[in-house]
This record gives sequence, structure tokens and C-alpha cells, in this order.
Amino acid sequence: MYKNGKYRETDKMSDLICENYPMVLVMSRFGIALGFGEKNIGEVCRQNGVDSCTFLTIVNFLTQDINTPVTHVDNCLSIDSLITYLHNAHDYFLNFRLPHLRRKLLEAISECPQDVAFVIQRFFDEYAEEVNEHMSYEEKVVFPYVRGLLEGKKDPKYNISIFRKRHDQIEMKIIELKNILIKYYPGAGSNLLNSVLFDIFATEQDLASHNHVEDYLFMPAILALEKNN
Repeated sequence: MYKNGKYRETDKMSDLICENYPMVLVMSRFGIALGFGEKNIGEVCRQNGVDSCTFLTIVNFLTQDINTPVTHVDNCLSIDSLITYLHNAHDYFLNFRLPHLRRKLLEAISECPQDVAFVIQRFFDEYAEEVNEHMSYEEKVVFPYVRGLLEGKKDPKYNISIFRKRHDQIEMKIIELKNILIKYYPGAGSNLLNSVLFDIFATEQDLASHNHVEDYLFMPAILALEKNN
């Protein structure tokens, strides 16, 4: 499927980023830094010890906007590299993106009525906690299970379908928060508040893309691994 994807190893990494700026986040989650000059994707991946097939699979998956589970993943895909990518994404959301967004949000609403500020903060904190629980489960249960499969160990009490059933949507709280800010925020607007709202939209989209990779790429790959184990 991905052999016919738009991007290949011979394309310049700078072209990929300039044509699809969200791929900066994908690149960073593979541990690839900026400053790669005119090097192509394959050269940059090799220079950084990154599996180029896994990198390109995710890039083409996201840029093609795939909306169905991938049934035939290229055999060169490294599940271990895919887990590393997902783990780094979790670290980014929990330890950087959400704390940074919270600080900006509290600053932006500091002048609004106290009761409204309390509700807004509560909605954000509840959302962040849901994201934390969602990702902690994957770190503590799912990833160790998959690493065991890669070592030829199968847990008779667990399978990836259990994860699929409980991989619930975590968007409702952030939608409610956006509605409060857009429809009911009582104070005067400001550049900071608008910037925070923009960041909330971007965070929601980034998390949706992350869940998309888990639902339609990671889980099908693990289902195939289970069958072969």
C-alpha cells in the first residue's frame, strides 16, 4: 500500500516538511532534529538511526488521510520503531504540550470572573487527566504486551482487541471547553485568548492524528502479529 505513497526515501526531507508542516511533529517523535540541509529522507533517517520504512509509512498514512484500517502493512515496517514513535508522542503531549497550553490558558483567563475561570480550568484539567489515563494505559499495558509478542511471548489473558474496545474517544471535554470559550466567554477578547483557542484546535487535531495512527495502523499491525505468533 505504501510503496505507492507520495513520499519516498529519495525525496528531500525539507520538501516533506515545507509541504506538510505537521510532519515536523512526526519527525521530532522519531528523534530527528532540524538542520538536515539538502539531504533526502533516507539519508536523514539513516543519519539519525531511524527506520526509514516506519517513518515513511506514518508520513504517507497521515498525508494521504487514510480513514480505514490498514490491512496490508509493508513487511519492512518495524513495530518496535512504531512503539517508540507512539511513546515519544505520549511524552510530548503529557510533559510539554498540555502543561504549556494550561499555563497559556490560565494567563488568558486571569481577568475574567472567578467562577468562569474556575469552570474553564476544571474542564481543561479533566480533559488533561483523561488524556493521561488513556496514554498511561498504553504505556503500562499495551506496549509491554506488544513487546512480549515481538519476543515470541503470548499473554493468554490479553489481546489487542481488548485495547480496541476500550480505546474510547477523548474529544468531548475539549469540545466543551472550546464551546465555552467561543460561545460564552464573558470577557473582552484578546490576542492571547485567541492564540490559546488556536492552540486548543491544533492540540485537538494533533491528538486526533495520533489516535488515527493507533486505530488504523498500529492495531492492524498488532492483529497481524498475533496471528503469526
